[in-house]
Amino acid sequence: MSLTLTSRQRAHLKARAHALEPLVQIGHAGVQDTVVAAVDTALTAHELIKVKINDAERDERVEISEALSERTGAAIVQRVGKVVVLWRPRPEEDK
Repeated sequence: MSLTLTSRQRAHLKARAHALEPLVQIGHAGVQDTVVAAVDTALTAHELIKVKINDAERDERVEISEALSERTGAAIVQRVGKVVVLWRPRPEEDK
């Protein structure tokens, strides 16, 4: 289940993400369970993250970003070159 964003939400999140540095880097091994776990942990802690995808062609980067989005339940805010911005709202704590 990936999230869908309105153009206004997407613009707001792009502006917030501009100053961020990539928290997770993906190498030639691609999307493995450890990478998905790292992205999931980063999204839980920060909500909005950048992921850098190294060692992949353009089509592969699109597939990797979509796989990350699906497996973590996050929305793809934008893709620029080797960097993808993901957003997922923090889970509400039980009271």
